[in-house]
Amino acid sequence: MGDLGSIFGLALLAMANPTLLAAVTVMMLLPGTKRLMLGYLLGAYVTSITLGIAIVLTLSGSEGVESARHTLSPIEDLAIGAILLLIGYVLLTGRTDGLRERRRRRKEEKRGGPPKESWPERMLGRGSARVTFVVGMLLSFPGVSYLTALDRISKLDASDAEMILLVLAVAVIQQMLLELPVLGYAVAPDWTQDAVTRFRAWLGRNARRVGGYVALTLGALLVLRGVITIL
Repeated sequence: MGDLGSIFGLALLAMANPTLLAAVTVMMLLPGTKRLMLGYLLGAYVTSITLGIAIVLTLSGSEGVESARHTLSPIEDLAIGAILLLIGYVLLTGRTDGLRERRRRRKEEKRGGPPKESWPERMLGRGSARVTFVVGMLLSFPGVSYLTALDRISKLDASDAEMILLVLAVAVIQQMLLELPVLGYAVAPDWTQDAVTRFRAWLGRNARRVGGYVALTLGALLVLRGVITIL
């Protein structure tokens, strides 16, 4: 049960993806939002599920996985926990504000004006579901949290079918920022648009603080788990 809890916790952490949030925000400002978001979601599924299953089955068949199971897990917990604690501290104290502002000013001076739109923003702005499908595939390669969750899945005493189901569950959780609006637009489009607008306003005011507390909580739990396992 504890292993499953850590896996789903990592899936929730993988869900807090600024690239995905930015993509969702851009698509909500364009015509045909539901169609664009569905295209992006399908592309994200193709990449995350395909690679996830391949990685898990490869790791579970590795001879070194089982022998290193009891020594690597607490080290992973301590390392990831320490990183999350550092991220939480930086987010809550605003240590990156000055650096971000200086970097923004340097970019503006170098380019002679405000920063240009990023490649994903330009591609999403074309308003094509086919384009968002490709963008979703390219921007959904496994990150650190997702890869760590896959590693935990591969170390479970489970059949291949059970591990594949867990990969599917983690992939679904990871895309919840996109799945919930898609479902909402399908069921109640007007209410969803209003709710999303209000949520974006709230998140814009509180994103750093919420992210900081989440990172600190998860980091502390992982460090505690690692210390208990070692002892």
